[in-house]
Amino acid sequence: MAKKEVTGIIKLQIPAQQATPAPPVGPALGPHGVSAPQFVQQFNDATKNIEAGLIVPVVISVYKDRTFSFEIKTPPAAVLIKKVLGLKSGSAEPHKVKVGKLTKEQLKAIAEQKMPDLNANDVEAAMKIIAGTARSMGVEVEG
Repeated sequence: MAKKEVTGIIKLQIPAQQATPAPPVGPALGPHGVSAPQFVQQFNDATKNIEAGLIVPVVISVYKDRTFSFEIKTPPAAVLIKKVLGLKSGSAEPHKVKVGKLTKEQLKAIAEQKMPDLNANDVEAAMKIIAGTARSMGVEVEG
């Protein structure tokens, strides 16, 4: 089968299992001629093993014949850190006001989950990337 010609790539962040044709999904897909309800159903099916409401990035490739395929990425590091620590949001003044503390084990668990989407050669490097994100949110990192 010949490779289909890609006419557009759309990147969105959508809550797992909770996509709807309403913004941001509909307006992003509409100009490319992609059926929003069709994407929504496929996305919600594909994310049924991910915790509902967890924000997941998705990259949608739109082809010339108006069909599409999509790839679901791992949730952003900040979202995972907030989930692990049970935070509503990061600190408004991360260098002054600390909102939580991440243990080495929690840091390693998040790094291992994010590994496929990080530009890191090993878990140690991934942990440094996640630790940097945590610090920028006002979360202390143990160790």
